[in-house]
Amino acid sequence: MAARPLIGVTASIHGSRAAWWANRLALWRAGARAVRITANRPYPIERLDGLVVGGGDDIDAGLYGAGADPQVRIDPARDRLELAALDVAERLGLPVLGICRGSQMINVHRGGSLHTDIHAIYEEAPRMRTVLPRKRVWIEPDSGLYRVLGLGECLVNALHHQSVDRLGDGLAVVARDRHGIVQATEAAGAPLRLGVQWHPEYLVADDRQQNLFRTLAAAAAGTATALTGREAPYRSTHHASGIAP
Repeated sequence: MAARPLIGVTASIHGSRAAWWANRLALWRAGARAVRITANRPYPIERLDGLVVGGGDDIDAGLYGAGADPQVRIDPARDRLELAALDVAERLGLPVLGICRGSQMINVHRGGSLHTDIHAIYEEAPRMRTVLPRKRVWIEPDSGLYRVLGLGECLVNALHHQSVDRLGDGLAVVARDRHGIVQATEAAGAPLRLGVQWHPEYLVADDRQQNLFRTLAAAAAGTATALTGREAPYRSTHHASGIAP
């Protein structure tokens, strides 16, 4: 029997243990093992077969050229950890799934920016914060995400107040909600680079959402690679020099 691929899951030092256990369970059900990675408990990214950039605190706005917001809680040590981890993942061709903050970090890593407060931009959007699947999103029919989920629209949860603004290099928007807020991005081809704004780890009874973890595990095991065949040039805008992953 083949060994389960090892997937790293990034988290805050003070992050929710519930999210970690939910991700760990989802990855185990998908055929992978998980290791929790934090700024005070790093893990060599070179030893991983894949990476989940998890949810949590907001990203330092200075990383994408925006002004600081004293109302948001940031974790600069985690920002550095994840940027370094993504540098290594790009260099080694490791598959990556970004969840909520993690989807935003993939975008920032590739030179994109964020809306620091979606309610200041999308004034009609409800202030929804729930782990239950109550937000409807629409998925691009020619996207890899569409093939993973097998759906053109679905209900997801919502625990965010920020979202992707300017797209990073090589990324495409593949899902939005009814107000136009970006809900998922992906990069064409291999390795897997997929970010979703919702938390599939909490949608344990939704078999289609669990396909996100199965896809990551299969890519990590080398049995699946590309999401799409579209060409998408990429160049890194962040470097891990001097930062231990």
